[in-house]
Amino acid sequence: MTVFVLVPGAWKGAWAYEHVVPLLERAGHTAHALTLTGLRPDDAPAVVATAGLDTHASDVLRLLDRTRATGVTLVGHSYAGLVVAAAADRAAGRVARLVHLDAYVPEDGDSCWSSTNAHFREVFAAGAADTGYSVAPPGHRGDPRRRPHPLASFLQTVRLTGAHARVPRREFVYCAGWEDRTPFTALRTRLLADPGWRVHTLPTGHDAMREAPEAVAALLLDAGEGDTPTLRSDRIPVRR
Repeated sequence: MTVFVLVPGAWKGAWAYEHVVPLLERAGHTAHALTLTGLRPDDAPAVVATAGLDTHASDVLRLLDRTRATGVTLVGHSYAGLVVAAAADRAAGRVARLVHLDAYVPEDGDSCWSSTNAHFREVFAAGAADTGYSVAPPGHRGDPRRRPHPLASFLQTVRLTGAHARVPRREFVYCAGWEDRTPFTALRTRLLADPGWRVHTLPTGHDAMREAPEAVAALLLDAGEGDTPTLRSDRIPVRR
């Protein structure tokens, strides 16, 4: 049995994995999806204003402490790529597999702001204009459960000792269905050339957990044989 810890990206909560968790559990595993500090519906403005990247890494570590889990598969989507890297760096060997699901893969001193592209810097700046401390969800067609995201967590730099790079299995999932806006194209190219990483490709947009939960679950349940598999779009039911 594997313990999966699933961390959502910006503006989202544990509900982002609502279609993936049952598939992992049906396969006999344990899955914990998190809602990070500052993203919970009852979080006070002061909590949102002070929640940084370190806060979110600590959320993950508290769950590991509470469940006493070891051999964990730690999954981070989008912004949460920084969160899972920071948590794995501090997890004292409890993480066996690190999956960056269309997510940032930071080096020491990076932040979400420094790692993203001009499009998302504009999104962050525009979204923070009203409060100065939280970033409103972009657009009007997204899930109504989305919450304003703590601006401090986008700006805080990650501090890594290098322990995260010793996680036995590290993987990056590239979602190819939004190439007009993705900040991850150059990252994918770099990781394809790095023997320490396995790189997968999904033909979905950024929210692969919603569009193709079966494909995401299948990838997470993969035993790990082979290198850089691409999951073909004609084999994946994509939800719209």
